[in-house]
Amino acid sequence: MQNFSKLLLTVRTALELEVFRRTEATVYAGADRMDRPVRWVHAGEIPDIHRFLTGGEMLLTAGLGMGTGGEEQRAFVRRIAAAGAAVLVVELAGRAFSEMPPAAVSEAEALGLPLVGLRDEIPFVEASAQVHEMLMDLRMSEVIAEEATGQAFLDLLLAGEDYVAMTAELANRTGHPVVLEDVTHQIVAYAGRTDDSDEVVADWAAHSRAAHERHVTSHDRARPAPRTPPGRFRDVAPCARRAVVLRGESWGALHLLHGAVPPAPADLSALERAATAVAITLLGERESGARSAKRHGALLNRLMLGDISGEEFLARALMLGADLRDRPLVVAVTAPDTATGTFTDQDLRALLRASELPCVVADLEDHGIAVVGVAPGRSDRDLGDLLAGRGVRGGLSRVVAPAQLSAAVRQARTASAAARMGDADRPLRFDEVGVLRLLVALAEGPELARYVEDELGPLLRHDATAAGPLLPTLRAFLDCGGNKSKAAELLYVQRRTLYYRLDRIAALTGMPLDDVETQQRLGLAVRGHDLLRRDARGSAGGARR
Repeated sequence: MQNFSKLLLTVRTALELEVFRRTEATVYAGADRMDRPVRWVHAGEIPDIHRFLTGGEMLLTAGLGMGTGGEEQRAFVRRIAAAGAAVLVVELAGRAFSEMPPAAVSEAEALGLPLVGLRDEIPFVEASAQVHEMLMDLRMSEVIAEEATGQAFLDLLLAGEDYVAMTAELANRTGHPVVLEDVTHQIVAYAGRTDDSDEVVADWAAHSRAAHERHVTSHDRARPAPRTPPGRFRDVAPCARRAVVLRGESWGALHLLHGAVPPAPADLSALERAATAVAITLLGERESGARSAKRHGALLNRLMLGDISGEEFLARALMLGADLRDRPLVVAVTAPDTATGTFTDQDLRALLRASELPCVVADLEDHGIAVVGVAPGRSDRDLGDLLAGRGVRGGLSRVVAPAQLSAAVRQARTASAAARMGDADRPLRFDEVGVLRLLVALAEGPELARYVEDELGPLLRHDATAAGPLLPTLRAFLDCGGNKSKAAELLYVQRRTLYYRLDRIAALTGMPLDDVETQQRLGLAVRGHDLLRRDARGSAGGARR
């Protein structure tokens, strides 16, 4: 394994050179910053030496320009730190100081600037020469390593290897864990795993979707640092990230999880080459016919994740050949099966285009999703009729403007879930969901089942063993708005029989059925019970299939 971090000259390794071993070197401040990279050496004895620094230097001085007073010394250290010097090395051989000034020590410690004192004089020219020679050697090694890295990825491409092999090669060459994700932030490949990286991967959404919005990554150092984020994001593992770009479109990203160890330039170079190699491996898939589907999927995912606004979505859709401008917009979520067979995203796209409805369509795991531009003056009802004619089930949003597209996606998904749980045989419009919207959300957890049990438990236990169940009577009574005469007609029973059954229900539930609030409570419980039963039947049917 080629560990590129060894190709980096740090403050620590520079002080191990022969010229510094001739004397005693003491670290007075910044002991935790000794792994800072050194890119050059500068020596000087003037107070404004900072003007000649550009960052990353080892500054050698006898201290003649530091001043004799504490405030002067503090100001000198502040200027050196602000200039980005890697380390300040001061001779303590008596020319200016025999001991390190306490003011300089405290200021350097406060600023995180490594401050090193040398007990004896050393030839600064020799120090510069040895450091520069080491830098040249490391640069040559880096160039050779970069060439070897490029050749390694080229060999993998020529051998027909896929993106998984590219990810593994990057992890092997850098010594860091590597994650390849697609545009939906789903992990596609993961190599070089460690215990620490496993923890990051276990909560990948926090790292990929949220942390990168709150942290400056290794390739973004030029950007201003964001505010310190709250909570868990303080401890997110740092990483370098490179986009995987295919023909100008973002497919995903490669993450190099370097943790507390800063990535060497060769690490970042390898990351760049790996991202390019991954893109090349994916091009074959796109040429085989998946290009359009992936582009539509990427665009819809960006809309759902909030990466782009509705207006930006329309502009990008136009580039894909879908002109949604100046049209009412409806989002449709469709189930993959119909009464006559399967219904894929390709089928949905073909149906909409045959009807001259511009659309962006994608297949998202267990359902299809489409943003459709309906004809002016048309509505979601018309789109529902079109889909129902093909036996399509699912959900439809309200008609919205571009700014409300993200909300429309949520509406369509909610309507689709309600349609699935309610056994609807056609797309359900969001405005038809009603209170079912709340029950659908509750059904995703245990709360709805608990509510049903609390409200109807005794009645359900009675019906489980009784020859004449009472739940149908309660449902009819509630459907008739508490009108006993209508309920009796609906059930084809005498009113006396209905009264008897209602008395039994009231005794079992412990609630007066003539009370409006009680009817509302029981109405929700009955609908919730029906939803849970239908959901259970759907799950069992899916398991059988």
